[in-house]
Amino acid sequence: MEYGQIERSIYVDAAPDVVYEVISSPEHLKEWWSDEVVDLEPVPGSVGELVWGERTSPDSHVARIELVDAAPPRLFSFRWAHLSDDAVPPMNSLLVTFELSPSGEGTTLRMTETGFREMGWEVAVLEEQYNSHVEGWNRHLPRLVECAARLGASG
Repeated sequence: MEYGQIERSIYVDAAPDVVYEVISSPEHLKEWWSDEVVDLEPVPGSVGELVWGERTSPDSHVARIELVDAAPPRLFSFRWAHLSDDAVPPMNSLLVTFELSPSGEGTTLRMTETGFREMGWEVAVLEEQYNSHVEGWNRHLPRLVECAARLGASG
C-alpha cells in the first residue's frame, strides 16, 4: 500500500457557503470533529489546538493546527500535528485540504490529507498512523455531512 494520501469526495446537501462555515468555524468543528477547538481563527496563519477527549485525561489527544488557506466558500486547508511545541512545520505535519464546488442544490466536498511519508516515520508507525487517519475521516466526514445539512436546512 502507498500510504501517501487520503482522499475522499462526498456530496453535501447544503450550499458551499454553509459547508465552508462547517469546516472552518470552531463552533461547528466541535460538532463534527474535535471535542474542543482553542484559539483558532479561520484566517491563514492562525494557530490553534484541537482536543479530543477531556484535556486533563491521559487518553486525550491534542493537535496543533495552523491554517494555510482560507478562501470562502471554495478552499480551506491547514497543517496539523500532534506536537508539544507551538510550531507546525511543513516537514513534521500533515496537510488537510477541503475543496468545495457547487453541485446541483448542494456541494461536492473533496478532502485530501497528505504528508504521511514526509513525516519520517518507520514503516509500522506510518501504516498505523495512516490507518488511524482513514478510520478517523471515515467516522468524522459523515458527521460533517449531517452537520452541514442540518445547518443548511435551518438557514
